[in-house]
Amino acid sequence: MSQAQPKGSGQGSDYYESGGDSSDGWEEMEDESEAVKCLFCENVFKSFEQALDHLQEGHKFNLLDLSGRYAMDQYSYIRMVNFVIREKRRPEEIMGSAKCLWSNDINLRPVDDERRNWLTFDFEYYIEEMKRKRSNESASLDDKDVILRASELQTLQDTLKSALKRNQEMEEANKQLQEIVENLRKSALAHLEDEKEQNSKPARLRDDESYFTSYSHYGIHQEMLCDEVRTLSYREAIEKNRASIQDKIVMDLGCGTGILSMFAARAQAKHVISVDQSDIIYQAMDIARRNNFGNVKFLKGRIEEVSLPHEKVDVIVSEWMGYFLLFEGMLDSVIYARDHYLSPEGIMLPNRCTISLIGSGDVDRHRERISFWESVYGFDMSSMKDDVLREASVEICRPEMIITEPNTIADFNLMTVDTSCYAFAYDFSLRVLRSGVLTSLVGYFDTFFDLPTQLVSFSTGPHAEPTHWKQVVFFLPTPLPVTSGDTVSGKFQCQRNPQDTRSLLISIHFHDQVLEYNFM
Repeated sequence: MSQAQPKGSGQGSDYYESGGDSSDGWEEMEDESEAVKCLFCENVFKSFEQALDHLQEGHKFNLLDLSGRYAMDQYSYIRMVNFVIREKRRPEEIMGSAKCLWSNDINLRPVDDERRNWLTFDFEYYIEEMKRKRSNESASLDDKDVILRASELQTLQDTLKSALKRNQEMEEANKQLQEIVENLRKSALAHLEDEKEQNSKPARLRDDESYFTSYSHYGIHQEMLCDEVRTLSYREAIEKNRASIQDKIVMDLGCGTGILSMFAARAQAKHVISVDQSDIIYQAMDIARRNNFGNVKFLKGRIEEVSLPHEKVDVIVSEWMGYFLLFEGMLDSVIYARDHYLSPEGIMLPNRCTISLIGSGDVDRHRERISFWESVYGFDMSSMKDDVLREASVEICRPEMIITEPNTIADFNLMTVDTSCYAFAYDFSLRVLRSGVLTSLVGYFDTFFDLPTQLVSFSTGPHAEPTHWKQVVFFLPTPLPVTSGDTVSGKFQCQRNPQDTRSLLISIHFHDQVLEYNFM
């Protein structure tokens, strides 16, 4: 970064001792420079030299002291200047603080203000010259008494007071830290004594931490945004039912990058409240600002913990669906938002979802996934098959391999469903469409926006355009021969995994077998 040297850096400066030719220094910049307005008041000066004198004399603001305290470089100086201008902080707040207030990189963004020419000041050069001057003055001292100007004495006294204050604050902070450590020790002992609490609430919190952290990375959001079936369905549902959105208060739950919030804002929603616990919400804030959506308010946190600026909302829009619809467990938060914030006449987008089961006869895929272990380079590794079978696979199934009709095994009305929906059982029956061998049962979900103006829906099934949700495949241990017209029956059971509340345990009673699947 190229910075102008401070005024007065040539010969005759009160601040610096320069042996160079002043014609190579500041003269060109001085001819073109603007007046320098004080960082803290309305006084205006002809040079940085005068402005710096004013900062120290009039405001007791010492750049050299700050540099030593925080090991500041040119970038830290720029952050400080932007912070002071943007936040309109007083000099005593800066000098009296026990910590650096401007370390956030947002303070690298320049502020449109007449004081912005402070950003051209070569801070590092100034500090080096001041240190050299002090060193030279110190080396020239003898045993005689040192005579200080009143302003210099005041600066030393202020610095001493500030150091004593920081020392006191550090001692108080140390005491608080000791109290925190002691409280943590007591808390750990309490958790050990209360096994039930240890195995319930802490586990849920750990699940949440891992879950929300995964949504902080841009990659997962790019995958969802590139899913046109998903994104365009939401856009169509919002834009083609504008009458249900216009002048209404809309909540976007789990807003991510804010794409649904901006769809709602563009449909002339009165207010949009965007809620997300993951750090991606900071990017969403910047995206909304860049696109001039001033009526979108962002809240970071779990919906169960944040405070909304409105008592009720008219619309809740949320893309909460996970693999096999229920994986990830975000429907809990949607239900909470509905029960606590949706007005009696309010609507949900989407408002209905179904889960379906269908049969596949993909022999090649079964061989790759299951039969592979029977002979691996001539060795029998079939003991691996049980572990492989227990893990449900998320993949795109070839539509030409589907050999049965589908059967809807769950239908959720999101206006009335409760959290017990994760545990359900259904006696399914699949009619065989063509003869072959049944190698797996395939699960998928459909989503519906049943709105007055135009109904919108999309499917994640194998016959539909692929989505990022794909399908969930439950491989059978042994392929089952079937004939066209046959009916394949069984019982499908789903429940939450008690060890990980965001994952599922699936049981399929089929042909005198009970097949268990983990979906994690």
